[in-house]
Amino acid sequence: MEAGVMFWAGPDAGETIGGVKALGVTAGQLGVAGDYALDGAAPKWKAALDQEHFRLVTVFAAYTGEDYADIPTVERTVGFIPSATRGERERRTLELSDFAAAIGVKSIACHIGFVPENRENANYTAVRDMVRRVCDYAAKNGQTFALETGQEPAHSLLQFFRDVDRPNLGINFDPANLILYGTDEPISALGLLGGHVISVHAKDGDGPDAAKPGSLGTEKPLGQGSVGIPRFVAKLREIGYDGVVNVEREGQTPEQWRSDVAAAVALLKSLF
Repeated sequence: MEAGVMFWAGPDAGETIGGVKALGVTAGQLGVAGDYALDGAAPKWKAALDQEHFRLVTVFAAYTGEDYADIPTVERTVGFIPSATRGERERRTLELSDFAAAIGVKSIACHIGFVPENRENANYTAVRDMVRRVCDYAAKNGQTFALETGQEPAHSLLQFFRDVDRPNLGINFDPANLILYGTDEPISALGLLGGHVISVHAKDGDGPDAAKPGSLGTEKPLGQGSVGIPRFVAKLREIGYDGVVNVEREGQTPEQWRSDVAAAVALLKSLF
């Protein structure tokens, strides 16, 4: 396994990648905001990646209008579930696939939102079919399409995978999200989903406040939350994962982000 960093596309590709490399990694995931201009961006990112000898394992899509304030807001705004933005977000995901292909990245990923438990629900079937289309498009670019964990328990995600039935569909496993949403226990979930895991986040946190229904849990610096990072790394070894483990840290000032991520990279390296 190798430590990497999940980071977001900035206006200057070379400066962004150089700043991430300074944290002690040479691989990572690139997040692309919904309003980031992809037109003409690929040559700049390709040149910067080559110059810095930096490897991107995933390009991750976020979408304009998404809001992670609390669970009801996530249900209304995130991913492929909101029907009003579904067409626009599908087009954006396909554009992202082309961007990733142009810079030599073999995987794209996103949050698809809260998948309903009821397989007959109209949103379930619409999102299932949309994921199939994205998978088929990504396959033409030689890519996998990874869904990030967190917004449904592992058994529900596993059933969704069976229904989508595409060989290039995979999981971007984020252990903290399962705790933050209160949906599952991450170590056992990793055991259940291990055969589909193609990329991994290293993130930590504590669960929601039971006195505040609908609230999300609290993200913590790696090693200071409820995931149990040594156990998580051991479970990754057990399932045979040997790829990049990407530190993700959200909601911090740039200075605090750099400090927390550098400490997390050091922790992962000590465990590896």
